[in-house]
Amino acid sequence: MRELLRVPVGETVDLSAYDTAATPAGPRDKAAGRAETARMARPLAALQERLWAASTAGDRRRVLLVLQGMDTSGKGGTVKQVTGLFNPSGCRIQAFKAPTPQELAHSFLWRIRKALPRPGEIGVFDRSHYEDVLIARVRGLAPRAEIEDRYARINDFERSLAEDGVTVIKCFLHISYDTQRRRLLKRLDNPDKRWKFDPSDIDERARWPAYQEAYEIALRRCAAPYAPWYLIPADHKWYRDWAVSRLLLEHLRELDPRYPAADFDVEECRARLLKQGDP
Repeated sequence: MRELLRVPVGETVDLSAYDTAATPAGPRDKAAGRAETARMARPLAALQERLWAASTAGDRRRVLLVLQGMDTSGKGGTVKQVTGLFNPSGCRIQAFKAPTPQELAHSFLWRIRKALPRPGEIGVFDRSHYEDVLIARVRGLAPRAEIEDRYARINDFERSLAEDGVTVIKCFLHISYDTQRRRLLKRLDNPDKRWKFDPSDIDERARWPAYQEAYEIALRRCAAPYAPWYLIPADHKWYRDWAVSRLLLEHLRELDPRYPAADFDVEECRARLLKQGDP
């Protein structure tokens, strides 16, 4: 899946050339996709436990899953599906909203660094440092020269993460304009979902072409061997969840974290316990 979904490094990206409803290498249908995603939960949980356990013996490796996409692309839903069976003590999940005044007083990477996973953890970012070259570019929230400089700073930042033992998995959840409209209408039609809707979402849709261009630039300029971008067709929620889970599973299997060996005499401890008997 990594080879199939990876955005080519250094090449121009044309998002209109990617079918948002495609299901490359995926299960045959929704039912099969949901079933296969559910079957991945057990090995994912086991690998997460091994990663966490390895950190207790000094293994500094950890994983950072970055989820980006237009509104309604399913970043939050993906987080629920992928991390559902993880041990919370080994996870760090951060949803980045509009920066606070305190955050604005620092470099755009300041709040990102604070939320990074620690050794042994799996971190998940719902939005990320890429907002500072996406919404900032589309809305003109910073001078263009500063935004241009941020791409290089992001690349340097992600390279430093990789060198420090962080496996960076960046997923762009790619949906169509029509799919977004259908999902927004569902939020309006369901009283239990209206809290997710903001009238400004309609104004943002008017900037769709500008956002597509901003994503194309980010995908081209910030795809690297040490921090690749993966383009996930996300019109079908079941495929989106399956693909991200599969990517995470492949990366964790490659890491192959191991339980640390006991640093005490196992048989001596067993004998002591057996001697204790009943209280």
